Order: sequence, then structure tokens, then C-alpha cells
Amino acid sequence: MSRPVDDRLDPLQRERSHLAFSRAALRAMREDVEALDIRDVTANWVNAEVLTRQIDERIKALADLSDTPLFFGRLDYLHAPGAEGAEGAEGERFYIGRRHVHDADGDPMVIDWRAPVSQPFYRASKKDPMDIALRRRFGYTGGDLTAYEDEHLSDPSEAARTSRLLQQEIERPRVGPMRDIVATIQPEQDEIVRSGLGGTVCVQGGPGTGKTAVGLHRVAYLLYAHRERLARTGTLVIGPNRSFLHYIEQVLPALGELTVRQATVDDLVARVEVRGTDDATAAVIKGDARMAEVLRRAVYAHVTMPAEAVVVVRGSRRWRVPAYEVEEMVRELLDRGIRYGAAREALPQRIAHAVLVQMERSGEAPDDRVQDAVARNAAVKAAVKEIWPPVDPAKLVLRLLSDADFLAAHADGVLDEAEQRAIRWAKPARSVKSAKWSAADAVLIDEAHDLVTRTPSLGHVVLDEAQDLSPMQYRAVGRRCTTGSATVLGDLAQGTTPWATRSWEEALAHLGKPDGVIEELTAGFRVPTDVITYASRLLPSIAPGLTPVASIRDNPGFFEIRTVAEAAEVAAACAQSLRHEGSVGLIAADARVPVLAEALKAAGLEYLAPGEETTRQSRLTLVPASLAKGLEYDYVVLDEPAAVVDGEPDERTGLRRLYVALTRAVSGLTVTHTEALPARLG
Repeated sequence: MSRPVDDRLDPLQRERSHLAFSRAALRAMREDVEALDIRDVTANWVNAEVLTRQIDERIKALADLSDTPLFFGRLDYLHAPGAEGAEGAEGERFYIGRRHVHDADGDPMVIDWRAPVSQPFYRASKKDPMDIALRRRFGYTGGDLTAYEDEHLSDPSEAARTSRLLQQEIERPRVGPMRDIVATIQPEQDEIVRSGLGGTVCVQGGPGTGKTAVGLHRVAYLLYAHRERLARTGTLVIGPNRSFLHYIEQVLPALGELTVRQATVDDLVARVEVRGTDDATAAVIKGDARMAEVLRRAVYAHVTMPAEAVVVVRGSRRWRVPAYEVEEMVRELLDRGIRYGAAREALPQRIAHAVLVQMERSGEAPDDRVQDAVARNAAVKAAVKEIWPPVDPAKLVLRLLSDADFLAAHADGVLDEAEQRAIRWAKPARSVKSAKWSAADAVLIDEAHDLVTRTPSLGHVVLDEAQDLSPMQYRAVGRRCTTGSATVLGDLAQGTTPWATRSWEEALAHLGKPDGVIEELTAGFRVPTDVITYASRLLPSIAPGLTPVASIRDNPGFFEIRTVAEAAEVAAACAQSLRHEGSVGLIAADARVPVLAEALKAAGLEYLAPGEETTRQSRLTLVPASLAKGLEYDYVVLDEPAAVVDGEPDERTGLRRLYVALTRAVSGLTVTHTEALPARLG
């Protein structure tokens, strides 16, 4: 719906006028919230604090970002949208933007991109116009509306064509954190974004297909469509490392969503301090799903059957629960398969109930208070401690990794002797605090903790770069959404860990979501044609079954392979890339980073580390290949591909790491090398 403007203005001026009216309306909405007086509507200070926080979040959500377009499109409907025409009169016009904006009368100036009436902006086509007469896209320079482009979808005489403004938005230079793609979402992406909350979706997408952006926009959509439910249960975005999370952290706030938590898997399982590392063999075994069975056996091995009756003294009376009866209670709790800690809490109540039955038979009339008192009786507590002792998850894992006999007893038939030797510590730690825990050990402790006490479940979890997770890590994430759903994002070709995911079906099974739907994105929006074609030469070796990404961009991009003699020439290639607008990433094998850092300093080129935000003044980032995943730069200089491959424990993992590094560029790639290029690049 648009506000009436002067018909004497040309179309571009009219659209600018609507933008001005919309910005003024958004300012008024924010001022209305800022002016709220809650002194007379809060019963106590707790209510006041909660309401104040909600108001502060609303004020932040209504911020008008000057360099971010308030709306990016317009839909002119032929008829009233919706089956019953409830959205408005025939032929109504809607401006589509990042958030809803209304005027003083409550009439919409801008419609949220997530609203049902906005859906045709992403899905309407000549073949299926979805009742749209005209779709208009807007072009901006900074925050100023400078161009528009029309598609008359209901006009059969007008040929379908690629949107120039859409291409420009996709190829726009990138400085700073990751941007939203709300103006450029494609039909196949929109289907994933708007899929329901109840089901889990797994998105296989090659470099530049927008899978990360799709996952983040899916969270924003779900928060719009199921706000009350997700406000109660919570949402979480899980990324591979802090650099990646820092890169994506502004996407959801730009869409007005401020309550989504972000974390790495290591953050989720941080019950002990990680100070050690595993070799590849030990890490693979510790990450194997079979470890879950070893831990389950070790936890429940603490339960022992009673050797004698439980005798409860109350006043002058003694009540005796025979050992066989207590054993029946224990076996029944074990058969139910409930958490170790929950069963331990239930056992004293079961014993107390048996005592109450005896009391009632003797003519007494005990109530619930008596049962609770019996459950707390010293004799009952002592019996429970003997039969079902408390288990400390960290101490349990410490014993498994330190005590060969204890590990052998519970890994029998699960891990062979060589595997047991591989995960045992050469020098046992004295205590949980002094142990040099590895990241894989922390996941084992988290698994053991869940066996004892149920992990709280969230409403929705987004798991990005999932291909690098071990089965035990999938289980750790799955525990956080047992009663919720998940969006799993990844690319099997970019798996660079020894335990990398072999198939999405297997991953979903470990996650506890075997019925999840697997979607594949193959249209490339980010990586230029020449660059993705070159990188795809590696696919037959690293992921033979995957469909190569097909770039839809008209611009083939800049691509050059350059032989160099020294690091100074690599720095010169970076200087050349900096002559272009946008960000530049120098990606190199981790071992080469110190040498290149010195070369950049010698050339007078300032650089950032991954995770540090690029600005118009600081546009060059020096990126170790191990941290390049998920990041993107307008121009990339890739140093010594052979060194990237050789930096990994095996050739396949090395080639996958190289595939990641080759596909970080948005506009151009320069490959510099002294050694021969890997043979797989042909």
C-alpha cells in the first residue's frame, strides 16, 4: 500500500517520495515506543525490568539504518491478495522491505518480506505470475534510491529477462560483515526459507549458492511466523568458529531480529577447559557414535542390586522393604531407560511408597508429607547412595581415558584393543581440573552429562558448516533440539576434518532427525563462472557424487594464475587487487602465514586477521586456509595451492581445503605459486 504522492512527479521522484514518507513513519514508530511511560502499568520492579528490556529491544529493532534500503521492491496486484481478499482492495500496491512500517493511521507503508503477501516478489514468474501485474525492483546508492526496474508479469508480449539490478546487488562489493540477501532471494531459496517449523531441513549447497544466508533468513522467517512459540523455546545459530560467527552476526539484527543466540559446538559443550589436542586417530575414534554406547555402559555400571533390606524407623515402628522388592524397583527403572539422575531421584520415592503401603495395611493413614519424609529418611538415602550412587560426568570420562581396565570393561565388543589404546592417555591425569582435555573429550563429557541429566531443548537450531562435525558432535547438537527442529547447512565437498560427514542421511540420523528433508542448491550467485569452473576440477577427487555449482552470473569474473619467485610478489598481487573496490583476502597455508605477514609489512600493506571487520580504510585480510571456510571477499589472492594441500594429513582432505580456498572470491581470483600446481587442477 502506498501513500498518495504528487502525480506530477516522474516515477523515480514518486518512489523517492514514498521512501521519504516511509522513513518518517518509521521514525514516528520509534518515537512512539521511546515515549512510552510504564510507571503506572508495572506491578513491581521485576515487571518493570522485563518491560523495559522489551521496549529497549523494540527500539533497537526499529532503527533506521541509513545505508540500508528500507524497501527494495514493489508488487502491484491484479486482484486482492489472499483467498478472501482480506489484504486490501483490488489492484493494491505493496512495497516490500526488511520490516513492517505503518503510518499514523496504521496503514502499511512497507510490508515485511516474510509476510504471505510478499511471497510473489520471490516466486512469481512469467509462467506463474501469481496474480502480479508488475514487479518493481529498486536500485540504491548508499541509502539513496537511484533506479528502478519493472517486470510486467501479466503481459505475455514482454519477454522474460535477467534483472540487471538483481545482478548488480549480487555482485556489489563487500566490505564489513556479511549482508542479508533479502532483496535477492531466489525461488528455490525461498522455498527453503519459508518451510515450516515442524520439520528439519538439510541444505547441501556448493560455494556461493547462498546456503548460509538461506539458513539465517529461515530463522528470521520462523521468528516472524512462530514468534510466541520460539520466544518461549529459543533459537540458536551454530557456526564453525568465532571468525565465522563474527562475520554473520549482523544479518539477523539488520532484519530486526535481536534475540537469536550464536555459538560454536565447542561453546555448547564447554563443561571443562580445553587445553589439549588429539592426534587424528584418537579424534576420529572419540568422535565415533560408538562412544555413546561405551559411555552409557560406564554410567549405568554404577548401579548395583541391593544385598539387604531397607529398614525405616519411624517412632516406635520399624518398616522393612525386602531386598528382592527393592531390586524389582531398580530393574523397572533401568528397563524404562530414563536418565540416570532422574531414576536416582525416583528410587527413594519408590521405596517410600512401599513403606506407605505397609503403613496403610497396618491401619495408619499416611499422606504425601509422610511419603516425602520417608524418602528423606537416613536409611533410605544410604540405601540409594549404595545402589544408585551419584555420577560426575567429567570424572567418569577421566576414568575411561586413564584406566585401561575400566575402559576395556565397558568398550568390550564396541572398540577393539587398538582403538582403546589410541584413545587412552599416555599419562593419566590426577584430577578433572589438571587434565588436558581435548575438544573431543569435552563432547564425551557432554554426552555423559546428558545420560545423567537431560539437556534442555530449543525450538530451532541452525547448524552451519555441518560437514565438518563428527557423529558425537551431531549428537551434542541434536540434544539441543530434541523437541524442536533444525536447519542443517553444509557442503560435503568442503569437509576438511578426518571425521568429515560422509552423507547427509547419516548426519541426520546422528542428529536424531532421520526424517529430515534434504535439499540441494546448485545455482551459484557468489563465485564467478571462471573461478567456480576451475575449482570444480577438484570435485571428481573430493566428492564424486556431487553436482557442480553452475554460476548464474553474467560477469565471468577476473581469474589469473601467476608464477612467482618470492613472497614479495604475492604482496604485489595483493596491492594490485586493492586497486579495485571491495575487500581482498590473501589465503595461504597456515605454515606460510608468518612469511606472508612479513612480506605485507615490507610492502607497507596493512592487514587484518579473520574475524576483524573490514572497513573502507582496511580492506585486506590475511587468512590461514584453516579459517577460510564460510568467509568471502571481493578479490582473493591464493598463495601456493600445493602448500595448502600438503598442510593437511592426507591428500583428499588437502584437496578439499584447497577447494574451499579457491571458492572464497566474489569478483576475482589470483592464484600465485612457486611450486607446481596440484595435478588434480589439470
